[in-house]
Amino acid sequence: MKFTDFLVSPGESVMQAMRRLDADGRGLILYVTDEGGRLIGVVTNGDIRRFILAGGSLEAPVLSAANTHPYTLHQSRRWEAQDFLRRHAIDAVPLLDDAGVVVDAVIAEHLTSEDCDQIGLPVVMMAGGLGTRLYPYTKILPKPLIPIGEKPIAEHIMDNFHRFGCNDFCMVVNYRKNMIKSYFADLDKGYTVSYQDEDKPLGTGGGLAFLKGRLGGTFILTNCDILVKANYADIYEYHKTHGNKITMVCAFQHTTIPYGVVELAADGRIARLTEKPQMSYLTNTGVYLVEPEVVEAMEDGVAIGFPEVIEQWRARDNSYVGVYPVNESCWMDMGQLETLDDMRRRMENS
Repeated sequence: MKFTDFLVSPGESVMQAMRRLDADGRGLILYVTDEGGRLIGVVTNGDIRRFILAGGSLEAPVLSAANTHPYTLHQSRRWEAQDFLRRHAIDAVPLLDDAGVVVDAVIAEHLTSEDCDQIGLPVVMMAGGLGTRLYPYTKILPKPLIPIGEKPIAEHIMDNFHRFGCNDFCMVVNYRKNMIKSYFADLDKGYTVSYQDEDKPLGTGGGLAFLKGRLGGTFILTNCDILVKANYADIYEYHKTHGNKITMVCAFQHTTIPYGVVELAADGRIARLTEKPQMSYLTNTGVYLVEPEVVEAMEDGVAIGFPEVIEQWRARDNSYVGVYPVNESCWMDMGQLETLDDMRRRMENS
C-alpha cells in the first residue's frame, strides 16, 4: 500500500484511526498531517492503547492520541533510514521535504517478512465445555473440533500461537475428550499437545487447579472458541513491564443500536430521544497472560469462571490485573451460531 493511504487529518476520530490502522496488515503507523501535508504527529496502536487506558475517548480527535514529537528523517537521508530505525528501536520513520511535508516512509526490514518475535510461552486451552450454545454442532463434535474452513478452531488457535514460538500446549478436556485426543494424536505440527482430564465441569477457570506445580512461569490462557490475531510478543512485554499477575486481552467494540432510544424522565415524559446511538467499549476476548501464582492460589475441585478469578485478584490489589486492548478486527469468536458463521466468513476472506 502507498504511504499516502496512511495520512490522516487531525480531526479524524481515534476510532477512525484504529480502522485505518486495520487496513494495513502490519498496523504500524499513521501520519497526522495538516491541509498542506505537513507532519504534525504520528499515531500507532501503542499510542492509541496508552490514550484509551488513560481514559481517552474513542470519539476524540486522533491528534489527542498522537505523538507530536516523532522521529523523522529528511528525504535526502533515505539511504541511512534502516540504520536510523535500528538505532532508535522503532519500526517506521516518515521522510520529510524541506517544508516538513511527508513524501514517503521507510519500514524496518525485519517487518517486511512474516517472522514474529518468539516468546515461547506455554499455552493452556480450556476445552472441556459442552458448547450448548453451538447445538446441534456439538451434539456430534466437541467445540474445539468444530471446523473453520479446513481445520478445527483449536488447531487454528494453536497455529496462531505457534507463530510466536509457543510449542507447548495443554488442553483441559472433558466433553468428548477422546475425540479431541485422537484428532491431535494424528497431527505433526512441530508442537506438542498434552491433556488434563476434567471429570466434572469446573468452568473456564476451575480446571487450572489441576496444573499446580506444572507451570514454571508466565503462560497464555485461552478459551477454545476464540481467535485473537495480535502481537503476542508486545502483549508479553506489556505484561512483564507492568508487573501484572493477569493481563486481559480486550477488544474494542463499536456498536450502533439500529433503533431510536428513548430515555424517560421521573414524571414519565421523554427526557431524551436519540436516533441510532453508538456505543464504544472494551470486551473480554477470553485470552489472558497469567502468572503461575494465580494457579497455585486456586482451590482444588471448585467450579469457577476465570473472570471470577480475576475479580478475586482485583479485590486483593487492583494493580495485579492489567488490560491490553486490541482492535476489534483482531478478535474472532465462534461461541454462538451467529458468530460462528461470521468467523467462517472472515477466515475465508483473510
